Amino acid sequence: MAEDSKPGSAQPERKVDRRAFFARLGLSSLGLAAAGTLSFSYQYMSPNVLYEPSPIVNAGSPEKYAMNSVTEDQVTGIYLIHLQEGFFSLSAICTHLGCMTAWRQDLGIIACPCHGSRFTRYGKKIAGPAPKPLPWYRTWLSDGGDIMVDRATVIPPMQFLRI
Repeated sequence: MAEDSKPGSAQPERKVDRRAFFARLGLSSLGLAAAGTLSFSYQYMSPNVLYEPSPIVNAGSPEKYAMNSVTEDQVTGIYLIHLQEGFFSLSAICTHLGCMTAWRQDLGIIACPCHGSRFTRYGKKIAGPAPKPLPWYRTWLSDGGDIMVDRATVIPPMQFLRI
């Protein structure tokens, strides 16, 4: 017989009673709750930054736009229009529910495919459920000679960039 298994050995018995079990369970639960609280507190205290692209768009050189043209930029959601009066830009987002509109060359209108709103090339609503016309955006010529559009600045209609 080995010495460890003798009845009078010095090794204590590793028996856990009911009270000790629930004490350990309670302390473990409190530790987990504290860790979760610290984790959520860290997330709450860290900044939630939304990185958005600049609202200012460089539309390029005026020479690349033909007279009486409507050029749609799907990425930035604008129309750049070149007429006899000059250049101007419109939002390509429908004022009804925010759908992306499309220039219909054959009809000479801007049409919303979602609910049927129709707009003239000046952004004026001519049909459909849209509550207001397409907004005009501030358009100017940069120092380098490029057309710039500020999607964050809505201007009153009929303000043309004359070049």
